[in-house]
Amino acid sequence: MVYRIGYIIGSLASDSINRVLAGALVRLAPESLELTEIPIRDLPLYNRDDENSPVAAVTEFKQAIEASDGLLFVSPEYNRSIPGALKNAIDWGSRPWGHNSFARKPTGIIGASTGAIGTAVMQSSMRGVLSFLNAPQLNAPEAYITFKPEVYGPGGEVKDDDTAKFLRHYMDEYAALVERVLSSTLPGHMGDRDS
Repeated sequence: MVYRIGYIIGSLASDSINRVLAGALVRLAPESLELTEIPIRDLPLYNRDDENSPVAAVTEFKQAIEASDGLLFVSPEYNRSIPGALKNAIDWGSRPWGHNSFARKPTGIIGASTGAIGTAVMQSSMRGVLSFLNAPQLNAPEAYITFKPEVYGPGGEVKDDDTAKFLRHYMDEYAALVERVLSSTLPGHMGDRDS
């Protein structure tokens, strides 16, 4: 079975190192995952006044999340936390109350930084948010990537064997989580949506 995975890049920059990392993850993902980017660039700032009559970008964003079997967040860390654009997208996707598009979607969090601790603090913040949103998470392996530009090629190639091995392992473990969460027969089944 092939699972449709939406990935969200937490940076709006066209040359984001997390966009480079996302390209590598797409290339290294097992055949059971079909990855498609869910863009967040065109989302307006979240405003509760607009919840019940959102602009098309919000409706399309929520539909893309709901059409995905799982979600992968590939994000930098801004000021020791979640980037504003990503948090804004999460707020739109979880509203209005009772229409949380993230519920029961198996999720993974990974991020790259030029610093030594990668995106550890952002990921810690994201885990609390995703728990509140009832989105099952891949808890291990954790993936805090110290980005080295010479490791990545323009087409998603990873030139360092150890890095490629780790990223492939991460994607294999994420694929296993997706299967466990969505399968009605495997141990660890998370349950079906309420009818």
